[in-house]
Amino acid sequence: MPPLYFDHNATTPVASRVVATMRPVFESHFGNPGSAHIWGLQAKKTLDAARFRVAALIGATPGEIVFTGCATESNNTVVFGHFPDRSGHLAVSAVEHPSVLAPAMALSAAGVEVSVIPAGPDGVVSPSQAAARILPQTRLVSVMLANNETGVIQPVADIAALAHAAGAAMHVDASQAVGKIDVNVDALGADFLTIAGHKLYAPKGVGALYVRKGMELPPLLLGGGQEGGLRSGTENVALIAGLGEACAMAAEDVAREAARQVQIRDAVEAGLLGLGYEAMIHGRGAPRLPNTTFIGFAGFRAVDILSECVTEDIGCGAGAACHGADTAISPVLAAMGVARDFAEGTIRLSLGRSTTMEDGMELVERLGRILRRLSR
Repeated sequence: MPPLYFDHNATTPVASRVVATMRPVFESHFGNPGSAHIWGLQAKKTLDAARFRVAALIGATPGEIVFTGCATESNNTVVFGHFPDRSGHLAVSAVEHPSVLAPAMALSAAGVEVSVIPAGPDGVVSPSQAAARILPQTRLVSVMLANNETGVIQPVADIAALAHAAGAAMHVDASQAVGKIDVNVDALGADFLTIAGHKLYAPKGVGALYVRKGMELPPLLLGGGQEGGLRSGTENVALIAGLGEACAMAAEDVAREAARQVQIRDAVEAGLLGLGYEAMIHGRGAPRLPNTTFIGFAGFRAVDILSECVTEDIGCGAGAACHGADTAISPVLAAMGVARDFAEGTIRLSLGRSTTMEDGMELVERLGRILRRLSR
């Protein structure tokens, strides 16, 4: 029985062409890009090429790209960087990743005024709700482009216009979107945008932060002044080269690959809804990523479904976690007001470049077996 990996929103495999791009850096082009000899110049050339490729994918200029260690670092840099005096106002959505919400709560505890913009039952953060929470004293608005659980795509451009009208900066966590859908920083109105390498077939341990020209941030790390002084520390050239190659790969076929994945996703959803169990797909009526299904089965527990998935060689995620006798519901589902019966039985299925229609149909068959076993 071949394994079925449907957890690409958690992490993607490193693409073979990305590995091939990194290999020479590990083996021979090992220089420090800050050194003036030929080894250092070769590393600097590799770094520059990767920066160009990342920028090209999102419609930025190379000078607006800062390489980081991960999306969490990028998000923390932006959120904390706007409140060095621990005063002012921050607006974030209720469905942000913990790497945005946790810094927001830390800032709140330190004296920053924080407003949380609610999401509707479809998972969408509406501009009208955002408008009510963007204040004259707001310094930063942070709303993700696509949610990591539901896949719901937010109306970021409309919210950015509201932020700018109030004199605030706009941060967009695009970790789940870059490489899956077209992303353009100007169209979004983003002043800062976060990218995660391992969500788009680059290795873990590398990310990027778009900083619009003219915008300033205090550095999170101090030292040698690399990355324009914003992120000190010798650059991880091999992983950055991999991120550049992954972005080049996405640029070649992002729209075509998205259309292919939508067909598989829709077929999987139709199959799962046709199994005869009471189920709902969260965010189904909203714009969504082409690869993501967040489905809740009433009367089941996600932890039990995932336990059975192990025996069926299925890799996927859950919308609820069991802690002893209690089941913790995903904060995203809680923010959407999803009924507990469906929330407790929610699993996330996220396909990727290697997923075929045959894989999708096999997934439906195996999940059907699992639900039948759990129904006994």
